[in-house]
This record gives sequence, structure tokens and C-alpha cells, in this order.
Amino acid sequence: MAGLRVEQYVVGPVMTNCYLAVNENTNEALVIDPGDAADMLIEKIKERDVTPVAVLLTHGHFDHASAAQALASEFDIKIYAHEKEKETLETPSCNLCGMIGEQGSRYHADVYVKDNEILNLAGFSIQALYTPGHTVGGCCYYIEREQAVFAGDTLFHSSIGRTDFPGGSMSALLRSIREKLMILPGQTKVYPGHEDTTTIGWERQYNPFI
Repeated sequence: MAGLRVEQYVVGPVMTNCYLAVNENTNEALVIDPGDAADMLIEKIKERDVTPVAVLLTHGHFDHASAAQALASEFDIKIYAHEKEKETLETPSCNLCGMIGEQGSRYHADVYVKDNEILNLAGFSIQALYTPGHTVGGCCYYIEREQAVFAGDTLFHSSIGRTDFPGGSMSALLRSIREKLMILPGQTKVYPGHEDTTTIGWERQYNPFI
């Protein structure tokens, strides 16, 4: 294994999990769903003396994406999201920025990935899994060798993501979970967008929605 260390930071008004995924062998890091905590995350990254190489967005809602540009600019790195999430990121009514009083905020990604595309970043081989349902272009990031998946708001501990926002679909979300996540090895650790971490095996056995 490459030596994945995951640091979790709970940020913003809806308690979003932001993750710093560090390769302990190279000291490089991925910032996953930075929420709205740019200043805090920049400080943490500098304190730990790691080298961020990319921002990965699981989806385009404000509580996951609003700090992405500030981090990208600070460290001269690129923002990644699924190719079908462009509209959610760039449309205020879809990215829900109005919930925090920022009616016209628009977000973006530099690189739009495809389903099952492999990203070689920070010494990791990361598979982008297209998992629509919470949003039109939601995705999860799976690092097979490290037995880890960053699930955003697709799958939670004993629960699943909401589907009552623009672009949401319960049938699509359940299909995404069954076809993309439940097929992963049971020991795979799930790092969700909110609440506690879990494993695929636990959710396969106990999640009442599956």
C-alpha cells in the first residue's frame, strides 16, 4: 500500500466532512470536498507541511465546493469533478448557495472526469465512480489499493443522501449505491460527506435503504 493517511475536518453550517488524503510516502495530499473552510484548510496544510496536488469534488453543492477555488489558487492546483456536474457547480439554484445567503455564487472545476476514469494523483490510483442521485453528476473516488472510497453525499453510515434537491433522484441514487458501491470489497472504508465513517460490509448488511 502507498500509505494513505486520512485527516477529517468537519466544516461549515451543515457539518460537512472535508478530507485531507495524505500519501505518507510522498507527503503529497488530496483535498476532498473542502466545504467553505479555505482559510482553516490552508493553515492545516501548511502546518502539516504536505504538498496538495488536487482538489476532488464529489458534487457541486456549496457545502462541499465553495472553498475549492481559494485552495486551488493558493497552491496552484486543479479542481476535479464529474463531467455531468458542471451545471450543478455553475448554477446557483442547483449548487444551493442561497441557503447561506450567497444568491449568485458559481463554482467550477478545471478537470471534468468520466465514469471509471483512473486519476493518478499524489501517488494514488483513484477511480472516479459516477454515482448520480443526490445530484445529477455526483461521484465517488475509490482508491482500491488503500481500500478506501470517498463517497460524498451518496452513502452515509446506515443512511443515504437526500434526493429532494434539484437534480435529485431516489431511484438513481439507489441504483448508484447498489451498482457502484455495494460491489466493492466489504472491508472498504467509506468516508462520507457527513457523519461517521463506515465500511461497505457494514452498509451491505445493516443499511435499511439497501
